[in-house]
Amino acid sequence: MHDKTATPLPSQRLTARQALAAVTDAYVDLAEDGGDVPRAIGTSGTAPAPTATHPPGAPERVPEVDGPLGWRGYDASRERARARTGEDESVITARGTIGGAEAIVLSFEFGFLGGSLGERTGDRLEAAYTRARERRLPLVSLIATGGSRMQEGMRALMQLQRVARQSALNRAAGLPQIAVLRDPTTGGGWATLGAGADVILALPRAQVGFAGSRVRPSDADPAAYCAEGQLAAGQVDAVVPADRLRATLRHWLQLLGGTAGLPAQPAEPAPVPYALGTAGLPATGWDAVGRARDARRPRAESYLDAYFDDREEISGDRCGGRDPGIRCGFGHHAGRTIAFAAQCGTATRPAGFRTATRLVRLADRLGIPVLTLVDTPGAANDADAERAGAGAAIADTFAALASARVPVTSLLIGEGGSGGALALAAPDRLWATPDSYFSVIAPELAAAILKRGTHQIHETADQLRIRPQDLLELGIIREIVGGR
Repeated sequence: MHDKTATPLPSQRLTARQALAAVTDAYVDLAEDGGDVPRAIGTSGTAPAPTATHPPGAPERVPEVDGPLGWRGYDASRERARARTGEDESVITARGTIGGAEAIVLSFEFGFLGGSLGERTGDRLEAAYTRARERRLPLVSLIATGGSRMQEGMRALMQLQRVARQSALNRAAGLPQIAVLRDPTTGGGWATLGAGADVILALPRAQVGFAGSRVRPSDADPAAYCAEGQLAAGQVDAVVPADRLRATLRHWLQLLGGTAGLPAQPAEPAPVPYALGTAGLPATGWDAVGRARDARRPRAESYLDAYFDDREEISGDRCGGRDPGIRCGFGHHAGRTIAFAAQCGTATRPAGFRTATRLVRLADRLGIPVLTLVDTPGAANDADAERAGAGAAIADTFAALASARVPVTSLLIGEGGSGGALALAAPDRLWATPDSYFSVIAPELAAAILKRGTHQIHETADQLRIRPQDLLELGIIREIVGGR
């Protein structure tokens, strides 16, 4: 393996090997059949190119003059790229360790024909994905590419299907995939390796988008094509400064890297958190509403801080939206990885439900138990929410929890507003704190529907039987949790 004494920062413009060296403790190259290729690093910091090999049973590829299209000068361009970079293709595949966690790592060399994907790139990527499945390892992609290689035409573009299939196979095998978006990450590289990953990290100000700078509309807003813009649009989980990337990858691999999909025996459920607020039970339904709406009541942030030793969060629904009113991610609790989706007391927007659904399905695929914290006055019901597909987003969250194979533990920590709260509540596995309530509808709205005056809201709250002790008696919750 390659060991380093001095580690460069993983800035956007590092070479493929510099990027590898920046995030790994050590690494060894993979051959194109997925095996390990011992390398000796020279004084220049680059290693000699490997001898091309082929997967067992695969036909020997006959070299074509100037590639499959006979593109005049293509062979010469590749030779110049090889001389300039010391590499013989646009991607390096390696088995490495990051903070002691082993992973298959892909690193793109943008100096080799713009990091473009050709047939040989596809060979290497397929072999690397296969190696990850064989060794039950997570896959980390350090991406810097302009897309498919035009000098190979459709033969290059079809490599995206190969990559997509390999990614799907690793996904089905319960192996996590983490992408790091360097500068630039565009075209098919973004639409497969990047956007198809489970966790997407980006370096600051990296160009990220399906359309590269030379092919997008001339009047396009450049903010939409950068890491920060993609984060705002819910397409990227975090923008990570270069000097924090290695530590962030290490943390994510510690949380996800040891997973191997659903175990033979069901995972142990996440323990129920302790209540952090008042201990006494409310006397009336309206008292329960008042406690849950009290601005001084502990919210999701307090519960997450008390429950987890450390955590990382995902962000966005991958459909163009983010909801700051929901927190989703993975954390360590008593030495175990637990996934979480926590409402923060605001009306949950469609992007919030879709992010929670994404979290639950990822945890289910990786065999990680889930904790949900329920706290919302209800689903957002403004016109923008309707246009963004509120109903479909809520339905999908219901379906994700109903079909999860891993155990889901839910704790009602505040307001339980109708279906927007119920969507995050695990069927038959719901607990409640003393300062919470759950209702089919807000008491004020119920009174309005029944054409009752405002003086009858308190009576309506009692009739709805929304207190924690009512919920217990009705069989809605398992228990009312106490403090530590």
